Amino acid sequence: MQRERVADDIYIFTSERYAQVTAAAVITNEGAILIDTLLYPDETRQIKQFVENRLGCPVRYVVNTHYHADHTYGTCLFPNATVIAHQRCAELLEQRGRASLAQAQAALPELSEVRLVIPTLLIKDTTFSLTLGNKTILMWHTPGHSPDSITCLAREDRVLFAADTVMALPYFVDGDYNELLSALERLQHNNFENIVQGHGEVILRGEIEEKLRSDITYLRALRKHVEIALSKADPHAYLRNVDIEQCGKSRVLLNGTVQQLHRDNLLALFERIRQASQPVETK
Repeated sequence: MQRERVADDIYIFTSERYAQVTAAAVITNEGAILIDTLLYPDETRQIKQFVENRLGCPVRYVVNTHYHADHTYGTCLFPNATVIAHQRCAELLEQRGRASLAQAQAALPELSEVRLVIPTLLIKDTTFSLTLGNKTILMWHTPGHSPDSITCLAREDRVLFAADTVMALPYFVDGDYNELLSALERLQHNNFENIVQGHGEVILRGEIEEKLRSDITYLRALRKHVEIALSKADPHAYLRNVDIEQCGKSRVLLNGTVQQLHRDNLLALFERIRQASQPVETK
């Protein structure tokens, strides 16, 4: 696991084991706010050791930015913390989380100690504010990557924890294309100091606007190719030839795993637009 300090009281932790997924710790004079955890217990335990033992700062809150396993499985290692998430996150963990965890534990014995934690402090409106000591975290609902996704802003430091709303490649297979595009557009021109991606490197101040433009351009190019495919006799043959570079992104991101994410995006958007264009049957 890699550790990076992006402000005096903010640390970013990046997994070296799973898709460069990130977690963050905001250190205050009354305890720490942990934004997401990592998939494997050994890496989350390293975060706990650093924050609570080395810095002497007990974790008071854990924020689950969305219900996906790579962001939530480490929550159980902080039994004394209050867990915050959007209401949809709690619902999705109940609906899908237990079965998914059982499958993951069958495949990966090292996850045997993981226990599902359902958040108790729920964001029911579009925005939420948490103040702890000398820090305030603003949170708001940004569905797109998933129905429950939230982004978080450390107000005093202007550091945005975007989770998977901003990652090396926009990804909406479990969410909604239009919502993700809208969320990215709303993040533009906000004078952030850094954006912490859910997967990938921290985006620095001077790179933020270009990164957001690139993600928006990618999504728009994706839709253009899907619409062309819908006019073809063999749309899947066309889509197979739409590589990631044609949509403005590099295949080397996230050690090459973005190629599969890109393929998933294409097929998901194709199916949703195709189904939406089907005539409604009347009885």
